[in-house]
Amino acid sequence: MPSGSVKRWSIDWKATVKIGEFSRGGLTRGDNQANDHDRGCKEKYVPCGIVDAESAELTITCGSSYKTSDFIVDVLETKWDALDESEKAAASLIQIKMDNGPERSGRRTQFLHRMVQLADDMHKPMQLLYYPPSHSKYTPIERCWGIVELKGNGTKLIDAETMVEWAKRMTWKGLSPVVELSHKVYQKGIALGKAAMQAVEKRLERHPALPKYDILINPAPTS
Repeated sequence: MPSGSVKRWSIDWKATVKIGEFSRGGLTRGDNQANDHDRGCKEKYVPCGIVDAESAELTITCGSSYKTSDFIVDVLETKWDALDESEKAAASLIQIKMDNGPERSGRRTQFLHRMVQLADDMHKPMQLLYYPPSHSKYTPIERCWGIVELKGNGTKLIDAETMVEWAKRMTWKGLSPVVELSHKVYQKGIALGKAAMQAVEKRLERHPALPKYDILINPAPTS
């Protein structure tokens, strides 16, 4: 398969961002009027990022709900929808690299169910590649998060707009990220029953040597 026809995306969460007069890590920031402790926080955002290994394009979606399988798949779907038609047509495989976190692991039923649906909707095969435990620091998206933090030093994130502008300051390989807010409410703890998961499992091609770390999903044939 030609390497140029493979879309290689790295995806992961960043630590929850608390909105308010807070200083992260117990340090005062900016004008030194930040609170030393993050008590009483009422507004939080969970950034979910995708970086394209070839183009270096970075997209960050800051969700006001929970880290869930549905949230991360919605972010992937939005990323795909944003591609122009020529890019979609040229892609022969969508390869997604991530750590084996609980919301998107190779055993998470709701995540795998949604990914099968996404492959069908895109009409493209998808390969899920997981880093082993304690190796997530090697994923490209993790390096992006480090730059976001450096750019934000000295900034009090007093509202969502400040948070978005703070994230936009960074660059990854010379490019500024696309940063968006999501206020969609997600339900935690959704899981498939045994019979439903058996149907999903039939759609998964697990690598015989690495069944939890290398999973191929082919789209259903179109009629």
